[in-house]
Amino acid sequence: MTVLDTFRLDGRVALVTGGNRGIGQAIAIALAQAGADVALLGRTEPAETITVVEKLGRRALVVAADLATAGPAELATAVATAVAGLGRLDVLVNNAGVIRRSAAVTHPAEDWDAVLRVDLDAVFHLSQAAGRVMLDQRHGKIVNVASMLSYQGGVRVPSYTAAKHGVVGLTRALANEWAADGVNVNAIAPGYITTDNTAPLRADADRERAIRERIPAGRWGTPQDLTGAVVFLASDAARYVHGAVLAVDGGWLAR
Repeated sequence: MTVLDTFRLDGRVALVTGGNRGIGQAIAIALAQAGADVALLGRTEPAETITVVEKLGRRALVVAADLATAGPAELATAVATAVAGLGRLDVLVNNAGVIRRSAAVTHPAEDWDAVLRVDLDAVFHLSQAAGRVMLDQRHGKIVNVASMLSYQGGVRVPSYTAAKHGVVGLTRALANEWAADGVNVNAIAPGYITTDNTAPLRADADRERAIRERIPAGRWGTPQDLTGAVVFLASDAARYVHGAVLAVDGGWLAR
C-alpha cells in the first residue's frame, strides 16, 4: 500500500449531517469520490447530493432527523438506521449548524437554546451513538466542524461562539477517551466560507471587504476548499491524529 492508498475510503460508510447543500454537500460528495458510501442525515431531502453520490457509483441513504428537535434517543436511532441501511459505520461528520445574530445583551433565550441544541448537543449525542458502534469494532473516524469562532469571540453571535468553543472541547475530550480503542476524533475549523450562514456578511459590502482584506489568501473560501481536510481526517492517513483541530481558513488565524 502506498501513502496515496491510505487516503482512500473504499468499502467504508460515512454519516454526514446537513448534506443537502453548502459545506455538508461538498463533504458528502468528496467522501463518495474517495470511495465511501454515504448516509445523509437531515430534515430536508438531499436530492441533488444523492444524485451525485450515486453517479459516482456509491450508495446513498437518507436518514430523516431534525437536529433542532431530536433528542438522544432519536439520534441514536438515526445512527442505527445508517448502520442497518448501509451495513456498517466508519465515519461520522458532524457538519450541520445554525447561527443566530444579535447583540449579547438582547440575545433571546430561545436563540441561545436553538443554536446550542443543533451546534453542540446534537454533536455530542450523535458522537456518543456513533462512538458505541466504533468502539465495539475498534475503529472509526469522527470529524467535527468547528469554526474560527472556536478561537475568537466574534460579534453578535454569543450562542454560536459558545457552541463552537464547546465543539473543540468535546473533540479533545472524546479523543482522550477513545484514541486507545482505535477511534479518531478530530475537527476542522473553517474560516469565512461562502455559505448560507455567511450570506448576511457578504451582503454588507463594507463588512465583506473588511473580512476579505484580512484573509491572507485574499478571498473567501468555498465549501470545496474544506473537503481535502475532511477526507484526510476520515482516512487511514490520519490514523495517528487524535484531538486535532485543523484550521482551513486562508491564513486567517495566522494573521
